[in-house]
This record gives sequence, C-alpha cells and structure tokens, in this order.
Amino acid sequence: MASTVTTERSARPGYGQLLRTKGAWTFLVPGFAARQPFAMLTISIVLLVRHTTGSYGAAGAAAAVTGVSMALFAPYSGRLADRYGQRAVLMPGVVLHTAAGLTLTALALAHAPLWALFAAAVPTGASVPQVGPMVRARWGTRLKGSPLMSTAAAFESVTDELTFVVGPLLATALCTAVTPAAGLVTEAALTLVGGLLFAAQRGTQPPVGPHAEAGEEAHARVSALRVPGVRVLIVTFLGIGAVFGGMQVSLAAFTESIGEPGLNGVLYGVFAAGNMLSGVICGAVAWKSSPRRRLMVGYTALALTTSALWTVHSVPLLAGLGLLVGMCIAPALITGYTLVEDLVPAGARTEAFTWLTGAVALGQAAAVTVAGQWEDRLWDGAGFLVPMAATVPALATILALRSLLVARARTRTVARGVGHREPVTVD
Repeated sequence: MASTVTTERSARPGYGQLLRTKGAWTFLVPGFAARQPFAMLTISIVLLVRHTTGSYGAAGAAAAVTGVSMALFAPYSGRLADRYGQRAVLMPGVVLHTAAGLTLTALALAHAPLWALFAAAVPTGASVPQVGPMVRARWGTRLKGSPLMSTAAAFESVTDELTFVVGPLLATALCTAVTPAAGLVTEAALTLVGGLLFAAQRGTQPPVGPHAEAGEEAHARVSALRVPGVRVLIVTFLGIGAVFGGMQVSLAAFTESIGEPGLNGVLYGVFAAGNMLSGVICGAVAWKSSPRRRLMVGYTALALTTSALWTVHSVPLLAGLGLLVGMCIAPALITGYTLVEDLVPAGARTEAFTWLTGAVALGQAAAVTVAGQWEDRLWDGAGFLVPMAATVPALATILALRSLLVARARTRTVARGVGHREPVTVD
C-alpha cells in the first residue's frame, strides 16, 4: 500500500530512510535473532564432533549431512511459505529444528556411532528456518516499486555477513570456553525463541493465496527452478558456500596445528568482517553498471583471491588474505539476490531465495567434507585448496551462461505499468 513506503524526491535512498520504513523493525529484530543460528550451526557441529571423535573427517561429514539436508529441503520450505504463509511454515519448523539439534548434541556427547549422528543431522538440516529469504520477501512487500529496494538488498547482505561475524565467534567461544556442546545448545535455543517471535509478526508477511497480486497469479505456481538464470545463480552460490565451508574447516585445522585454537574465531571473524565491510560499501554506492556485470567482475576477484589461500602459512598473512576473500563475497551475494528480482515472478521469489540459500548450504557442506578429508589425509593447509576448486568452475559457468542472467519475457507481460522501470533489487 502507498502509505507503507515514503518515496524520497531527494538524493539517493540510504540506510536511514530504509530503516524508517513502516513496520520494518517489527520483523528485523526477531529476524536477526532467528537467522543467527544459521551462522553457528556448521562450526558448532564441526567443533563438537571433532571433540568427541578426534577426526575432522567425521566432523566434516556430520556437518555435510546437515548442509545437504538443508539444501534439499529449503526450497520446499520457501515454496510452502509462498503458498501458505511464513507463519504456517515457521511454527512447526523451529520446534522440529530445536528438538533435532538437541538430539544431535546428546548423541555426539554419548559417543554414538557416526550413522546415528547422520540420522540426527538429517532433520536438523531439513528444519533450518529460512528466515533470511523470508525477511527479503517482507522487504518486497513493504517496498514494492520503491528505489529503496536496492538499498534493502545491500542491507540484507550486510545483516547476513554480520551474523557470520557474530555467529562463528560466539559458537567458537562457547565450544572452547564453556563446553563443546554449548554451541549447538545455544543455536537451538536462539532458533526457537527468535523463530517464534519472527513468526508472530503476521502483519508484515507477504500475502498468500487470493490476496497475492493478480498480475502475478499465473506465475505463483511456477517453480523458481524453471527459470534458467536461477540455475546459473545456484552454481554461483554453490561456489560461495564452498568458500565459507572451506574456510571454516581449514582455519580451525590451521589454528590447531600452530597450537592456538582460540584464533580460529578471530581469523574467521576477520574473513566475515571483510564480507560485511564490502556489503556496506555496495549499498552506499550508486552503481551505474548492471548487476550482471558486477557479478562477473566480483566473482573473478573472488576466484583469484581464493586461489592464493593455500600458499599462505602465517597468521598475519592469512588474516589479510582472508579479509580480501571476504570482501569479494558480498558483491556476488548482493548482485545474485538483485538479479532474482528481475528474473523471477513475485509469487516464486521466496522459493528462489531459498534455492540460493540452500545452494550456499550445499556448497558449504561439500566443502566441509572435502576440506576435512584433505586436512586428515594430505598436508596441513590442504583444505585451503577447496575454495579455489569451487569458485574457478563456478566463474567459468557464469561467463559461459551470462546471457541467461538477463530478464526476458516478463518485462513484456507485466501489466502494472512498470515494464520500463530500471532493474531493482531483492524483495
């Protein structure tokens, strides 16, 4: 509705104006608490299972099962949220995730066999609440047609990266200073409380069913995966997830090999801080180049910087290079989510966002597994090869299929008088 968004006639939209959007704080605060566990989950599993089994390979495999399960089930969660509403999906989901996470913790502490950990990891991953995509969808409802949508895309990327600064630091501190199980227990508690509070904000969730936009009605039942550009973006985000997973395991192994395990959270925090910093900058710049071009340039830089990780063997150099790697991630994430706005009908965007989030989780899971195996079986630092091995093929895919990242027929059929508008960012 028109009163929801105040359109400024003045300068470029900024973060201050965005945060004054009516109703924004009602979903931003609980949303931040509810998405925080996502950044804690993988590292908490790795540290707990590594402690109870003594193997990075086993720890990485358990975390990988969680990530694969999340990647497979997340899009269905998004599709259900598009169809039935976010609250209907979140309420049972957060309860199931909390119970599954606590079960996984208990099994690990009881030194249960690896197959039992895998069995508990499946529902733990499958029930991870897709709060980030849901927040993006709520921004779309609040900011429909507003130039603030590009600012919202950058703001969400910064929020995501802030969780990846706070989450691993918090999980590592809890697992090393309190007990190895503290990370997963805290993750489960935050999921329950934050998820229920977020689900309670019914007034800001996107309309569903007969209340959806009439112009998008025909598209609402179409899977986002049928959009070719979304499939290219999934490959892109798989590579980004592999950077996250490879860095988590490799940094943990590196700091342990030098006898300073407490530095793990610090080094990963520096990496994530670089990501957050570049996200802030991306949101503050009035870009003249297209999102597709920015994606290609940013991903090229990401592939180049990750290719140097395995050559670094000192803490200061690793921190500096990790900062650069992190700074290359946010532009790719922001432009990827921005492209969804142009490529995908509104009735399928929550699903599209969950495909991308799931791709990050799947890439992270695969990287955690491979990096853990390489750290166990090859040499110290071999896990740092994983980010390079994932981003280089993903870059080749982007360059080869870049024509699919341009919106086609939808701009001709939209009946809302906005077919001439400039591309805008995520919902």
